[in-house]
Amino acid sequence: MDQRIINLFDEYTHAPLTRKEFMERLIKLAGGTALAFTALSVLEPGYAAAATVTPEADDLQAEEVSWIGDGAPVRGYLVHPKGRRKRGAVVVIHENRGLTPHIKDVTRRVALAGYLALGVDALSVVGGTPADEDKGRELIGQLDPVKNLYNYLKALDYLRARPDCNGRTGAVGFYWGGGLVNQLAVHDPKLDAAVAYYGQQPKVEDVPSIKAAVMLHYGGLDQRINAGIPAYEAALKAAGTRYELFVYEGVNHAFNNDTSPARYNAEAAKLAWDRTLRLFKEKLG
Repeated sequence: MDQRIINLFDEYTHAPLTRKEFMERLIKLAGGTALAFTALSVLEPGYAAAATVTPEADDLQAEEVSWIGDGAPVRGYLVHPKGRRKRGAVVVIHENRGLTPHIKDVTRRVALAGYLALGVDALSVVGGTPADEDKGRELIGQLDPVKNLYNYLKALDYLRARPDCNGRTGAVGFYWGGGLVNQLAVHDPKLDAAVAYYGQQPKVEDVPSIKAAVMLHYGGLDQRINAGIPAYEAALKAAGTRYELFVYEGVNHAFNNDTSPARYNAEAAKLAWDRTLRLFKEKLG
């Protein structure tokens, strides 16, 4: 697919570009309405076809849980292997559309690797993640960043307090969630592992507060997010923070999202995931 179309879709999903403006520009780039809708069918998510771990997986147990965040209940999707024993715990942080079926699938993938996996619905404080992704993006933009961060910090506290948690915690997030992983690393000194996929970098002056082992995954074609890499890496080095940084050349933003065939890159996604699980095994048990 023409890289300009992929870039336009990224602008639409990550910036205040209306659906009408997006479609008008897509039609021009694609060369017609029919071709535009064909491109859109490849760009927009196909959740059912991309699920890799079904909700009915025999060796997993899933439940809806909640905890008190900033003055209100916050809901999450908790998945773990069957059988009672203490495990490391991982908060899974969604993109800027909410706790979608794709992120629930990622949560199950983390659980299948042997962890307590909690997919937090940041939008539960405004009624929950809607089916309409455009509405989800709109609602994400309305969240109070300070309250939202607190809700995720309380999610980590909730996991640590569970009798089936071994006390070690990690976080993994994607784009909006990747940026939030970086913020959790800054604000929670007890966090053991922080894995950010193409996430917004924290302020360099905050980096010395990070105590977690950090792993950063970036798509080589993601110029917008990648512009912040040099300053972040320099700050990590100066602070003596343990980190690993990987740039996957020739792949796009959201390369891990297998519900979007135009941007998904299976090779890069597998390599990044294997690296992620390696860090979790080392730091969480």
